Amino acid sequence: MKDFTVSAKVPAKDDQPEKTGQVTVKVPETIEEAVQMFGGDAVLSNAIANWKVTLQAALRNALKRNESPEAIQGRLGSAKMGVAVTKGSVDPKAAFLAQFQAAGPKERKALLAELQAAAESM
Repeated sequence: MKDFTVSAKVPAKDDQPEKTGQVTVKVPETIEEAVQMFGGDAVLSNAIANWKVTLQAALRNALKRNESPEAIQGRLGSAKMGVAVTKGSVDPKAAFLAQFQAAGPKERKALLAELQAAAESM
């Protein structure tokens, strides 16, 4: 077992000053110690909860890049817990077309104007 220190900060906002805090807890050094300290169900539940957050972040990033649902499933569906998720390559033309198709009339006009300005500056 070892000491583990966690710090946190709440930025100043409005009339509240910045606040910082710190706490030190004992943490296990092996999976066996973790199961002994907390029980197998708790260790597994926490691992899955953290895995969910990791996958949600990867999914949000993929959606921001206009990655297709099929590409997202192909990349994340085979991801393994504890192994870094790689970013997929994005076809810029396909990403622009997906963004254009999802946009409303005003956004489409703005996208076309942006594309025309970029073409003229080349």
